[in-house]
Order: sequence, then C-alpha cells, then structure tokens
Amino acid sequence: MARMSETGSVTAAADAPSPDKEGSGSEKAPVRKSAKAGEKPAADPAPDAAPSGTDAKAPEVKAEPKKAPAKKAPARPRSRKVPAKRVRARKRAGSAKSSGGKKKQTSFRVGDKVVHPHHGAAEIIKRAKLDLAGEPRQYFELEIATESSLKVLIPVDTIDETIRPVITKTAAAKVLLKFKEDPQDSGANWSRWYKVLNEKMTSGDIFQVAEVVRDLTHAQLVKGISPALKRMLSKARTTLSSELAFALRITPDQALERIDRALPKPEEPEE
Repeated sequence: MARMSETGSVTAAADAPSPDKEGSGSEKAPVRKSAKAGEKPAADPAPDAAPSGTDAKAPEVKAEPKKAPAKKAPARPRSRKVPAKRVRARKRAGSAKSSGGKKKQTSFRVGDKVVHPHHGAAEIIKRAKLDLAGEPRQYFELEIATESSLKVLIPVDTIDETIRPVITKTAAAKVLLKFKEDPQDSGANWSRWYKVLNEKMTSGDIFQVAEVVRDLTHAQLVKGISPALKRMLSKARTTLSSELAFALRITPDQALERIDRALPKPEEPEE
C-alpha cells in the first residue's frame, strides 16, 4: 500500500513484493540500465548474430538438379555376309555394265604389238563394242602374227591381266643367251617333265619358252622325242620367233635363223 507522506510524494511500501520473486520458476525479466547523461544507449545485437556459447547456424546447402540419363545410341543392324560367289558375280556384272556404256582406260591402244600367252605375238587391230550373252561390252580384236587368219577377242576390262607388251631389243638378246645354259632332260619321271614343259609354254614368259626350245632341241638330238613333244617344240619355236621378230623388227624367218645360230650345235661322234 502506498502512503501519502507529508510532503505529498508517493513512496513504495516496504512489504511490496519484488518483481524478481514473482512466481517460482519464472524467468527473470531483463533489466535494462538507463544510460547516463551524455552516453549513447547500447545498440541491440544484430538479429543474425549467433548468441555466445551456442553453435553457429550451418550454411544452407542447395541441392543440385538431377541430370537426365544419357540416351543410348541405337544399336546398329548387323550386316549380313554376302557369299563370295555372289560378290564376284556382282563385280563381273558391274564391270560389264561399265565397259558397255563407257570406254575403260587401259594401257593398250589399237596398233600395239602384244603377246598372248596361248597364241604368241599379236597386234591389236581394232576396238569394238559387241553384245554377247545379252551384255554390251568393249573388246579389243587381236590378229595373231603366226596365223593372220586367226582373230582373238579380249574384253577391254580384262586385257591388262591377259596380254603383255612385246619385249625390248635388249631383252631379246638376253633371251638368246638362254641357249647357252645347260639343258634339262626328262630324267626318270617323264610325265612330270612333260607337265613342266607344258606349264612353261602357257606361262606367257618368253624366257621360259626359250627354255622349252633349248631342252626339247637337245633331247631330240641326243635320244629323240615323241610326236607330242615334236609338236610342242614346233609351237615353241614359232612363239619365240614371232616375238623376236617384233622386238628386233625383222621377219619371222630371220628370227628363226637367229634362233638356230644361237642354239648349241650337236657334237659329231669321234672316229
């Protein structure tokens, strides 16, 4: 209870309860001291500052957006194996088609002197487009030197693998030197020897043809040869002389004379 003093001022009663003792367990209200005269009041702490004695607030971590899974490339279709026979057939058909409509580039020209592996020396006399077996193709026509009446047609797209140019004058001299080497005879295996001679004749190599002439000439002089080998010898001499005539620019008869002079002479028996 407040009492009125004689002076008229109001004084607090001694039995008035202290604000610190109100209610057991209640928190004490903070008492803010009044600033002295001339002092600035203390500023309130920043709201973001963490109170002393307590852990600072952990920084906020932003979650990254999830990446979309990469798209798988579509699987390539498996290629089917084409049989080798069908591939070769397509190549032949393509080459025939290309040679029929358009001239294929080749190293040979009309008027060239060439050698056919089975017929010997020849000359390309013309180029023509023919329709054989329903397919138009470009052909070279060859005139065989040993038989002027014989004509051979070769497709342009395969002529580089079939024929070859005539040897040079220098190579012709080396061919004749083959006759100076020791001849080879049949030995015990006659059939094997005949097969080797036949392969040399069809090889298209003039040096191997010269070996056939050398070996069969020697066998004929020493012990004689069969009619089949005689025909082979005659053909070998004709094939060799026809190419030597082109290489040396002489007639086939003159080429045969050079062959006979270069061949070894038979030894005369001693008396």
